Amino acid sequence: MTDTPPRWYHRLFVGMQYLLPHHLLSSLVLRATRIRWRPFKDLLIRTFIYHFRVDMTEARESGPRAYSCFNAFFTRSLREDARPISKQKDAVICPVDGTLSQLGTIDGGRIVQAKGHDYSLSELLGGPGDWEKQLDGGLFATIYLSPRDYHRIHMPVGGTLSEMVHVPGRLFSVSPITTALVPRLFGRNERLLCLFESESGPMALILVGAIFVGSMETVWAGRVTPENRRKPRQTYAGKASIRLDKGAEMGRFNMGSTVILLFGPGKVAWDPRLKPGDSLRMGEPIGRFCEQTPG
Repeated sequence: MTDTPPRWYHRLFVGMQYLLPHHLLSSLVLRATRIRWRPFKDLLIRTFIYHFRVDMTEARESGPRAYSCFNAFFTRSLREDARPISKQKDAVICPVDGTLSQLGTIDGGRIVQAKGHDYSLSELLGGPGDWEKQLDGGLFATIYLSPRDYHRIHMPVGGTLSEMVHVPGRLFSVSPITTALVPRLFGRNERLLCLFESESGPMALILVGAIFVGSMETVWAGRVTPENRRKPRQTYAGKASIRLDKGAEMGRFNMGSTVILLFGPGKVAWDPRLKPGDSLRMGEPIGRFCEQTPG
């Protein structure tokens, strides 16, 4: 979103969201996007491709009829050469395709959401704890995935999963307009926290749900939302230890949303050329490891 003041219809759009039954609407969309009746799903896919100008030449399967349902198309895989992973050993790569919403330093436990709005690291993580202490003073980057983007999420650096936490919440839109007008949006929406011990210290990949995005999944747990019978907080250690290399797929959105990437202090430096509004592609470098001073 630009610095242009929001118009009345923007405020009406956001105001209506406070009244909508977020989870009911998302549940209906979840069902509709899994309909396998060919005439319906083919029309839906073709209309979506045309309306959002989706580049199907990058997809492993370029024909709409190849997908069993709309969700299979939406979470489509890409050709192996479509998103090359940076070969720089000290590179932090972008985990998704999307638009950079905000980036910077977690200052005093606060994270910038949009101009004039911030929220606390503690509420983002679902309450105070060890991870808040480890990440405070570090770096954050918020990346918005539009409907036309590739919706699989990959590892920005190699890491071992420590904990996965599902935090229930609302499902406000995460569009730039809503992000600019709804206070503490990312601390209020449903989200999935994936906490890693990485090559560059503690790292969090946070998948934020949104209106019509009531379904998120990971490669190790499958579909986590809508709520299944798994416990909200899971710890992975010992025999359950899960290690993922840089560039490996770690999850996906069933419909689009936002990813928030967090690193601990002194571990990573963002590319100084990055700025809000930049278009990003999965696999390209967005930062680097900081040089460690020998002890």
